[in-house]
Amino acid sequence: MTSEAIAATVHRCWAADLEPRTMYEILRLRVEVFVVEQACPYAELDGRDLEDRARHYWLGGSGQPEPVLGCVRLLKEPTGDYRIGRLCTTRTARGRGLGRRLMEAALAEVGDGGCVLDSQEHLAGFYSGYGFVPTGPSYDWDGVAHVPMRRDGR
Repeated sequence: MTSEAIAATVHRCWAADLEPRTMYEILRLRVEVFVVEQACPYAELDGRDLEDRARHYWLGGSGQPEPVLGCVRLLKEPTGDYRIGRLCTTRTARGRGLGRRLMEAALAEVGDGGCVLDSQEHLAGFYSGYGFVPTGPSYDWDGVAHVPMRRDGR
């Protein structure tokens, strides 16, 4: 795998303003990674993608239609905390810092707010680099070990 840079722009959009084609490409990527690639048949569409306060970030070019190279979802929980989830990149784009770019964009919006996520166990170190700490033991989520994590405002 090469660490060659990929020209991609981080885009951000409220769920209600997201173009249907872009939403489709985001969902297609998530299913490709979390269901097909990880061989984990679970209900990827959890009903939260269209919430009023849901924001979607994705990496793509500036042309139309643009391929989605990676994505992440930012939700606002009833507790006031933010929730980061569904961070993924295409297999061919991994190892090039795109996940980091998406995390930095989402955390820029979180600012000093509290933020939670459920990390796949093998990726907990990635999130620790952003100040997230485990808040409980690992647990099985449809056959994949996850760790609940939290980052308090800075």
